[in-house]
Amino acid sequence: MTLEPLIQHLIPFTLVAFRIAGLFISAPMISSPMIPGRVKVLTAIALSGCVYPLTPAWPLNPSEISVLQLVPMVVGEALIGYVIGFLASMPIAAAEMGGVLVGQQMGYGLAKVYNPETDAESDVLSQLLMFMIFAGYLAGGGLEHVFRAVVSTFERVAPGGIGFTQAPLQTMLGVLGSSLELAIRIAMPVAAAILLLIVVFAVIAKTMPAINIMSVGFTVKVLAGIAILTIAMPVIGRVCGDELHDVMNTIDQWSRTLTSPQASSATGGTHG
Repeated sequence: MTLEPLIQHLIPFTLVAFRIAGLFISAPMISSPMIPGRVKVLTAIALSGCVYPLTPAWPLNPSEISVLQLVPMVVGEALIGYVIGFLASMPIAAAEMGGVLVGQQMGYGLAKVYNPETDAESDVLSQLLMFMIFAGYLAGGGLEHVFRAVVSTFERVAPGGIGFTQAPLQTMLGVLGSSLELAIRIAMPVAAAILLLIVVFAVIAKTMPAINIMSVGFTVKVLAGIAILTIAMPVIGRVCGDELHDVMNTIDQWSRTLTSPQASSATGGTHG
């Protein structure tokens, strides 16, 4: 018995593991700081062991690969998983941003709490909207979708075959723009209502200066904001669901555009 057959598979398996590990850096839920790092590493290795036998045969000789050649391959592999996870996380980040804007308008921004999911401070409304769209992400199979998207990339890009020129900068900018638009659309109903209340308070303060607008107005803004947000919640849920669906389609479209310069030289078959 010899270790030579295992050594021949070491570099291709490592590249497969780094592509899947990219998801654990940016994808919703599995990139959470609440999950210990060792659990993420072991899960990525276990998933790689399941995926590796299904990947195309590696066309290169591992003994001919130097460290300088391996480093850009590893970075490129991790980039694929990271981009897919990053795109999937944008709608959830947009919902949280929309909640922050709503909380600032209502005065909830004064009371911030620590959110262990994002390892940062956020107000109650931002967490509410984030968990709402996060629940839709899980219920709609978003986590399974990102895993399938990463696995499907092996059909077009062999391990180590990704190039930095294929980084989806335009796609990422487009998703960032649509996520910013989503955050504004979430906050717009409450922001418009609060703006109208501010105008009304200004008129009352000028006509009836005896009324303490500062004390009354704060309570009215909170009650009005909660009422408007409750009425708009079904529409917000539908808009966030549409954004999630569009982002998943964007992930599929980008993964289908990937090509490997080594694919044409591959001999075919799968790893045994």
